[in-house]
Amino acid sequence: MKRTQILGLFAVASILIANVSCKSEGSKADEKKEGVEAVDSTGVASDMSETEVRSGYKVGDIATDFSLKNIDEKNVSLKDMEDAKGYIVIFTCNHCPYAQAYEERIVALDKKYKDQGYPVVAINPNNPEKAKDDSFEKMQERASEKGFTFPYLLDEGQKIYPQYGATKTPHVYILEKTGEGNVVRYIGAIDDNYEDASAVTKKYVEDAVDALLAGKEVPVKETKAIGCSIKA
Repeated sequence: MKRTQILGLFAVASILIANVSCKSEGSKADEKKEGVEAVDSTGVASDMSETEVRSGYKVGDIATDFSLKNIDEKNVSLKDMEDAKGYIVIFTCNHCPYAQAYEERIVALDKKYKDQGYPVVAINPNNPEKAKDDSFEKMQERASEKGFTFPYLLDEGQKIYPQYGATKTPHVYILEKTGEGNVVRYIGAIDDNYEDASAVTKKYVEDAVDALLAGKEVPVKETKAIGCSIKA
């Protein structure tokens, strides 16, 4: 067996084991629902529940700014990034294996789009009393270990993620800076394969940002995020 196949099997095994600890999946039917859902002709996930569709921001809404503590101990707001054309806001964390599987891809997104005006802004929404590995100190360690090139903010008191309506880690919100405010243009998953970056066929976040940079309509506006449930 080739080394790449062995690594792939280990990655899949770690995700399957993590399903129990993260409580993202239950039955086989539930497991299927956790995946990125098919989208209809409008680019909106077609089988998202009524609760999910109505909670938090929707595509087209204006997202309010925030001021959250970064791993460098300084508070960060979206308005601080004066040259930004928009933002890739990602709710993520340390302990979730889905979030871990996407870390390198998140770093790559920031490196690709920050200089083009769409920096990544990562927010840890978890309550550290419920998830010890998601404490502020652990966030600092993780960011250093993984070479994060973007702000990694703590949603202290868990006040911001409910406004957005984030339910999973990772959960992405792409905002476009306009004269009206920061308009939500995309909500959902990073891409269509959390297990294997080399097997991705649909890069939802990249496609959305590329469209915005080109002044075009975002092709797929909403998908269902896959990951661990947020620990409130």
